[in-house]
Amino acid sequence: MNEKYLSVPPDYHTHTALCKHAEGRPAEYAAAACRKGLREFAVTDHGPTPHLYDSEHRMDMDQFDLYRNWFEEARAECECKVLFGVEADYFEGCQPFMSKWLSACPFDLVLGSVHYLGSSDMDDPDDLSLWESSDVNAVWRRYFELVGDLADTRLYDVVTHLDLPKRGGDRPDEKDLPDLVLPALDRIARAGMAIEINTSGLRHPVGEMYPSPQILEWACERGIDITFGSDAHTPENVASGFDGAVKLAREAGYTHSLRIRGRRRRRIPLPVTS
Repeated sequence: MNEKYLSVPPDYHTHTALCKHAEGRPAEYAAAACRKGLREFAVTDHGPTPHLYDSEHRMDMDQFDLYRNWFEEARAECECKVLFGVEADYFEGCQPFMSKWLSACPFDLVLGSVHYLGSSDMDDPDDLSLWESSDVNAVWRRYFELVGDLADTRLYDVVTHLDLPKRGGDRPDEKDLPDLVLPALDRIARAGMAIEINTSGLRHPVGEMYPSPQILEWACERGIDITFGSDAHTPENVASGFDGAVKLAREAGYTHSLRIRGRRRRRIPLPVTS
């Protein structure tokens, strides 16, 4: 079947029970992907680090072989294409480890994420320490500086949930947004990285996909490619909200998304949706 007529794009952001805050094994996510008509999806759980960085939200180093075995199990059992990926955090001091580890592993794609500012977890709704100690603009500025640093490493393929600081509804004034966001987008563009349209924001208090329509338009203007990710932490959330995500992409000016395999990419037409 011609790819441009497929109704569901690949889901390149899913998790497993190994990250300690999700449910299920890759085979269960693969089965859900097949039921929903996906021809391709990626297993991209939170990768381990040697520094005990955020160890409560990711697999341990000694669980990585199990992760690979679970992937092989899913690939053998599922009719759709199952890709081997990882969500690898960027944080200060991570580069020596990440540069060796990511290049040594046979990943199809590597998602790059910034979750923490110092010791504060922006993805934890119960962690309010960041907002109690800093104003909104300061948080956004520092976050996007780190996103730019992530891009400069050239170690990752896709930046995830690009405007994550809005998760709980904390946003800067619109007039301040260009100064906070555009420098990071320029660095992403120079690195040749993609960003994802991440639908998990629809399940978060903000009630909006990542990134916002305005940021997505700016990304399109800079020639930054896109992928789609549900950030599913349960199998039923695979491809959740993807019709709306494709619509958002088209409204921002996109006509294509990326297919990534073996760290190699090609553009495919956005699917036709109802």
